[in-house]
Amino acid sequence: MSEEAAATGPLPVVDWLKGAGTEDPYLEGHKCGECGAVFLGQRENCSSCGARDQMSPTRLSTKGKLYSYSIVHRSFPGIEVPYISAIVDLEGGGTVKGNLINIDPDPEKIEFDMPVEVVFDDALGRKDRDGNSYVSYFFQPAS
Repeated sequence: MSEEAAATGPLPVVDWLKGAGTEDPYLEGHKCGECGAVFLGQRENCSSCGARDQMSPTRLSTKGKLYSYSIVHRSFPGIEVPYISAIVDLEGGGTVKGNLINIDPDPEKIEFDMPVEVVFDDALGRKDRDGNSYVSYFFQPAS
């Protein structure tokens, strides 16, 4: 494990996951000061209203609703299937893609608009070439 990762903990799998390895990880979006639209990832201009230099970082909610999903039955070697790939609309803005966990991959048990929450956990055992672990985000049915 590199000295940097040993000092700071696990690495985030994506740039918009902040606070990996802390007690308070979160997803960061950017909000337009002109129209209020929220986007995942950093940007300079608003894709909704076209405003320039009005984007500011914002902490995204950990609660949302399932917008769409797909049950994946075939994937790359080493990826356990089936799994549920989901798109979630978060409360307060922002739409995020990730995996839906802690529910059977059965369409009879999954409902559109069902409440979900963001959870942060080990990225399925993935490690970089130096042996550093990763933290990822997942969605699960809200408790």
